[in-house]
Amino acid sequence: MKRLSLILICALVGLGAMAQNEYVPTEENRKSRQEFSDMKFGIFIHWGIYSMYGNGEWFMNIAGVNAKEYAKAADAFYPHRFNAEEWVSAIKGSGAKYITITSRHHDGFSMWGTKQSDYNIVDATPFHRDVLKELSAACQEQGIRLHFYYSHLDWTREDYPWGRTGHHTGRDSTKADWPHYYQFMNNQLTELLTNYGPIGAIWFDGFWDHDEDSVPFDWQLDEQYAMIHRLQPACLVGNNHHENVLPGEDIQIFERDIPGRNTAGYSGQDISLLPLETCQTMNSMWGYKVTDPYYKSVEELIRYLVETAGKGANLLLNIGPQPNGELPAAALERLKGMGEWLGTYGEAIYGTTAGDLQDQPWGTSTRKGSTLFLHIFNPMQDIALPLNCKVQKAQLWDGTPLKVKKSKDGIWHLQLPEGATADPVMVIRLTTK
Repeated sequence: MKRLSLILICALVGLGAMAQNEYVPTEENRKSRQEFSDMKFGIFIHWGIYSMYGNGEWFMNIAGVNAKEYAKAADAFYPHRFNAEEWVSAIKGSGAKYITITSRHHDGFSMWGTKQSDYNIVDATPFHRDVLKELSAACQEQGIRLHFYYSHLDWTREDYPWGRTGHHTGRDSTKADWPHYYQFMNNQLTELLTNYGPIGAIWFDGFWDHDEDSVPFDWQLDEQYAMIHRLQPACLVGNNHHENVLPGEDIQIFERDIPGRNTAGYSGQDISLLPLETCQTMNSMWGYKVTDPYYKSVEELIRYLVETAGKGANLLLNIGPQPNGELPAAALERLKGMGEWLGTYGEAIYGTTAGDLQDQPWGTSTRKGSTLFLHIFNPMQDIALPLNCKVQKAQLWDGTPLKVKKSKDGIWHLQLPEGATADPVMVIRLTTK
């Protein structure tokens, strides 16, 4: 009996400790989550010295380039056409509400004047300018929220323990020192969260580098996440780990797929109740690639944004800037086209939740209060609406009334005008009860 009592006491103590360590978001964080979810559209920026090679951000690993040889690109990196105000202005004109930029990618090069390493844009290049500082100022001035991508892995530092990538970059695997590397990362994150104004989110990547280890790798995320929330309580934490959400995370990321789909092979995880975000490329690559002109059309990108919003998620659409600091002309053209569409139909995207009807033969939907927005990709004269609510009124975007009635089988039917087209999307308002 005494032994049983001791077990129960130990169990209760253990539960108490778990409860104490459980992540409870602050009010600032909860507010930031809602604001993030309402934004629906952000722009991803993959930029570093890898742009000099014109072969994407994975060039060092794919080509097996020695890290010391690769680093020589920094001495010639002089993005003289970089203009933070112009970047932010073009992105704001697209209708995007936030920017996520690579502060440090897998090649280990830092895009700000970090004090933790001289391998950065201020100390290692002739440019000698802190682009993140300039971007932060421009974002604050123009009302765009700034997020930082940060890589958990590093193909250049010898203190980073070998994972399944970066084996041919000349690093000595025997010099791995996780405590030293972990402190280096936390020191860098502290810089980003104390010297660059309010940061909307830290977007981690690289967790998957140790997913084939024989012994599970401990990234010590709990402590790192807690540090971020302590430094900026409103800052959201996301991790592109391709797994179910972990304690301390505030958003869930889906790479190259709308939540619920897994065409790219990265998104088989369960869909959580956290704010959702899909990251997708505008062309084929994340970083600048000179032989990648395969940009999706404005129409394709608008439909992808709409489908993502239909799932209640944000779209984080990527651009890979050129080595001279300019956004590619093709990307600017698409930003302008998306901005024009959102200038008209933004009400049906911003601040909405997932629609009652998704993945329909005709399209998808979003909801805002009592209004259900139907996004028609494939116009049909008779649109079947299997809804569990009463439809009081249906209108085209210009206010023209449409006929809608409920059949004996309980399905609502919406009549579209003859010859109706979707270029790229027809948006209809339903007033529901």
